Amino acid sequence: MSMVLFASVVRVRDGLPLSASTDYEQDKGLQETKKHLKSLSKKLSQFPDRCSLRSGIYNINFTSSLGVGYMMVCTENYPNVLAFSFLDELQREFIVTYDTKRINSALRPFSFIEFDNFIRKTKQRYNSPRSLSTKINLADMQTEIKLRPPYQLSAEDIGSINGFSEHKQSKYKGIAPNQMLETVTLSGIVACILSVLCGALNLLRGVHAIESVLQNEDEDFNYVIAFFLGTAACVYQCYLFVYFSVWRNIKSFLAFAMICLCNMYLYELRNMWQILFHVTVGAFITLQIHLRGPQGKAPDYNV
Repeated sequence: MSMVLFASVVRVRDGLPLSASTDYEQDKGLQETKKHLKSLSKKLSQFPDRCSLRSGIYNINFTSSLGVGYMMVCTENYPNVLAFSFLDELQREFIVTYDTKRINSALRPFSFIEFDNFIRKTKQRYNSPRSLSTKINLADMQTEIKLRPPYQLSAEDIGSINGFSEHKQSKYKGIAPNQMLETVTLSGIVACILSVLCGALNLLRGVHAIESVLQNEDEDFNYVIAFFLGTAACVYQCYLFVYFSVWRNIKSFLAFAMICLCNMYLYELRNMWQILFHVTVGAFITLQIHLRGPQGKAPDYNV
């Protein structure tokens, strides 16, 4: 049977437990999984803000926001969308109930033990998914998980499942790393090649502009800067097309704006057709970056 078994709220900076659900389970595997959860709670700052860890027949899921981590143990077949919707409810209620100053000043474990009543009631609701599905809207969480799937932790990521290296540097921040993009299309390949071509042309003209500046002191050095900025923008567009990045579409638009500004500044050195070519290629690859979204299959929510 798929169900939520345990949940806790911890402070991210030191892993101090602030509240937790009452646990009557004596299963040895579950107790071992809770030990892993406790170890994870002390290192939340080293991981992305949404993660999952498989521990035998159980899953550990957690999110973190505003210095507070929300963690849970559930059976391995419990749907991801329900798990993270559960954590999201805990987060929203906890933020509304307790202010940041009080959270940061807490000294003793389980200083907010009264919150366990809300955890208990919410856990009961989420352990009855048939009645739950009519009371909450899962569409937003479904979209969120598709675009930002939880990072799957492993023994390699955390050094040792029973204890972390104290010298391990934080590798992840924000969105989960290794996010895969959709398959490259022919139009995307063409856009990337044309962008590389534009970058190469800008680089070549930039080198010639440097030669002109060296030979004639009256030449405007700003032309050199414009050519090289255009080269950097084209190369960066190619990078954004190939690799996932936070705020990827916004960065691509800013790179396109840079291409337009550089060509506007270089209008005396280029004819209208050349400027139109560079701007069109920039717009084309910006569109392809937008169309090539994150790869992800919508989860089977079983509700």
